[in-house]
Amino acid sequence: MPTPDARPSVLFVCVHNAGRSQMAAAFLTRLAGDRVQVRSAGSAPADTVNPAVVEALAEVGIDISAEAPKVLTVEAVQASDVVITMGCGDTCPVFPGKRYLDWELPDPAGQGVEAVRPIRDEIEKRIRVLADELTPTAKP
Repeated sequence: MPTPDARPSVLFVCVHNAGRSQMAAAFLTRLAGDRVQVRSAGSAPADTVNPAVVEALAEVGIDISAEAPKVLTVEAVQASDVVITMGCGDTCPVFPGKRYLDWELPDPAGQGVEAVRPIRDEIEKRIRVLADELTPTAKP
């Protein structure tokens, strides 16, 4: 098993850390397990994770009901190999040597579970590709 420092690390960032970044982190954790360090944060974190997001993930067997939005820190960005932003805008710090991806996805804030499902499914597709890139031997 690789040492923790040898594992790739991914940080998912959105404004509130209550929807998209939480879903992405949950999918990557499920698909890659302990082979990848997974973090998520928000530039202006909400008080709680979006209940429709919790429900949409529960439908696919992922429980994030105990998760809480976290504030984006410079340290979290510095500690990550890949930083994936989802509507974070200019508030995300940029450091040389990091891989940055910007995923344009609808914001699930204020949406019901019906509107969250397609966002969830698109995030899962993107995470499957990312997990294959980061852990070529990973099997979903």
